[in-house]
Amino acid sequence: MIPSNPINLFEYETLAHKHLSQMAWDYYASGAWDEVTLNDNRAAFNRYRLHPRMLVDVSQRDLSTTILGQSLSAPILIAPMAFQCLADPTGEVATAKAAAHSGIGMVLSTLATKSMAEVAIANPQTWFQLYIHRDRNLTRALVEYAYQCGAKALCVTVDAPFLGRRERDTRNQFVLPQGMELANLCNLQDKDLDIPHRQGESGLFAYFAEQLDPGVTWTDLAWLRSLVPLPLVVKGILRPDDAIRAVEVGAEAIIISNHGGRQLDGAIATIDVVSQIVAAVGDRAEVLMDGGIRRGTDILKALALGAKAVLIGRPVLWGLAVAGETGVQHVIKILRDELSLAMALSGCAKLQDIDSSLVKRELGNKGAGSASVQGAE
Repeated sequence: MIPSNPINLFEYETLAHKHLSQMAWDYYASGAWDEVTLNDNRAAFNRYRLHPRMLVDVSQRDLSTTILGQSLSAPILIAPMAFQCLADPTGEVATAKAAAHSGIGMVLSTLATKSMAEVAIANPQTWFQLYIHRDRNLTRALVEYAYQCGAKALCVTVDAPFLGRRERDTRNQFVLPQGMELANLCNLQDKDLDIPHRQGESGLFAYFAEQLDPGVTWTDLAWLRSLVPLPLVVKGILRPDDAIRAVEVGAEAIIISNHGGRQLDGAIATIDVVSQIVAAVGDRAEVLMDGGIRRGTDILKALALGAKAVLIGRPVLWGLAVAGETGVQHVIKILRDELSLAMALSGCAKLQDIDSSLVKRELGNKGAGSASVQGAE
């Protein structure tokens, strides 16, 4: 039973706030500094308008696709998000079960509160997201552990040489509650790694400063690719030239991402660079994107601009906080149903019918109630 019967993702967000502690809510909901990018990720979708076709037989819709050879019921994956046990005691395992039940993809965070071993049992199609630590033996051990557990891809986050300054976490002196651990890291070396408690500071900020390697370069991606025979996914790309370099070092997929507005505040909204990066990469890698998606029409716009699929972040946490696995399933169903309806109303019976002619970008207001538009390119 889902409390209050939410009918969209915004209602789930409102309900989740009531279910979470202030520290957990601020950790999940916040962005870096003034949260300009956090808010622009959402607002940017409104800069694009749909240009629907008419008199197309849309009595049946097919949302299925494949990403890195993995069959999905819809072009949706769950983004890697840390500390999901803050939302529900079953955390990432519940999310994995919901993804498996819904036939969509999932990426597990290095900083998960349930282990890759546990999550892979719940969903054998899970990818593993990696933060590169200063201790390269630990990094290697993480990669090999994920591979041994059955991870289907290695997703390397490249936009976090340091943690963005999230002032809500600083104010709360963010730290994991007693009994909650970094499940993927706690058994990989002699001393357990954990989120430290720092007076007047975010424990996560301190962890990144102490443990993660700010000197990572493209050469390190080639090294990672050599460790295990898994597809390499590079997450955190915002520029076409970086996308090209990622392909050159062997990336088979790229995730356009600004970390949900949690890293460099003022960074460009992800939807605004999709078409440029897709054009730069061509058919050499699959291009995915995340950031600000709250409606099926948002997914349709991302696909029309060239993305192969999207990743969903915070709304999954809202569903998890409200009703555990059932809540996550419902969040996915809402998005899938909205995408199906948006496709029908746009004259698209299948994903292959979605192209750049379906979306126009506003050039800016010319007066009250009016705006000029142009094509995606």
